[in-house]
Amino acid sequence: MKIKALIIGLLIFAMFFQGGCTLLDDTFSSVTGIVGMNDTATVIAKTAQIRTSYAVVAADLLEVKRGERLDVLDQMEFEKVLWYRVRAHDDTGTEGWIEAQNVITSEVLEKSKELAKQYDNASPQASGSLRAASNLRLSPEIDTQNILYKLATGSNFEIMAWKFVPKEAVDDSGDPDSEDQKNKAPNSDLEAAKDKGEPAKLDETYDIWYQVKLDPSVSPAPAGWIFGRQVDLQVPSEIVYFQSNNRKFVTWQRLDTDAANKVATDRNATPGNWVILTRTNYVKAIDGVEPDFDGILVLAFDKYDQSYYTVWRTTGEVWGSLPLNVEGSGDNKTFTLRLRSGEGKMDDKQFVVFKDKNRLRVTPPEDLAQYQQTKAK
Repeated sequence: MKIKALIIGLLIFAMFFQGGCTLLDDTFSSVTGIVGMNDTATVIAKTAQIRTSYAVVAADLLEVKRGERLDVLDQMEFEKVLWYRVRAHDDTGTEGWIEAQNVITSEVLEKSKELAKQYDNASPQASGSLRAASNLRLSPEIDTQNILYKLATGSNFEIMAWKFVPKEAVDDSGDPDSEDQKNKAPNSDLEAAKDKGEPAKLDETYDIWYQVKLDPSVSPAPAGWIFGRQVDLQVPSEIVYFQSNNRKFVTWQRLDTDAANKVATDRNATPGNWVILTRTNYVKAIDGVEPDFDGILVLAFDKYDQSYYTVWRTTGEVWGSLPLNVEGSGDNKTFTLRLRSGEGKMDDKQFVVFKDKNRLRVTPPEDLAQYQQTKAK
């Protein structure tokens, strides 16, 4: 009987052990399936603490700084806050917990780098700064799954492109983004304007999203999308006074420099010559697509009079899309734009810039009249 009982006990133990291993394996797989044991993360906060646990009363183990690499060992969501268990690369290989908002994983970082590769050989179209903390995203939409991380108030960046998205009553400074924000009703003022037969306004119809590139000093993730309501365009102070309420500057590039970056992110840059693309605040969508700009302005600075003069501007509105490309050296430059003809074809049109008796001149394309749609407003 004792031998029989021993055999039965061994069988029960074997069954329990096997079931326990299966349960352990399933639990282990559910963790490593989300965060690989060989994954790494880069610190994005200026400074952050690795702690003994994710509890409020946990002790600090090690302070890490922006740009430092950590090994990701595990993850845990505690009271709706995501934490990573990490190993630092210090002398003792400190292990502990760090809040997820302070780091960016290698997988997410690679997605940001792929976005940046689209503009390896492209010039910035404008520059901007955040008026409030905002999420940097992988795509131009409010979605909790596409957040790279949150950029701090005052962060600066280069704007490479933008997209007009039908307006939503949302605020992207919050995290996470709530579903009820995404599903709010359309703008009532817009509906009222339609009933009166008034032209729809751009800022009442669309939200604008900016695709941006960031300096490593601002962010280890080099590119992403930012919700436009949080962005202040950094139009240089020397030319911002030529902007009118009904025609805003959207793109600007220097014509008097051979430097690769012609946008001039410094608002207090020295006076110079500029090609500027402008946009009125009216909806002009064709097949659901809005133009990036509808006006062209070239300004030059007279060093003797210490004042600006208008070199050339469109007399009628155009329907154009980015990018604006400035090429050439010295006083001889060209800039190229994509414009829509009266027949609906998008063509690259080149404008020649040169100096004549110390005055800047512009020779537009001979057939420009075919690309001017309406009278400028």
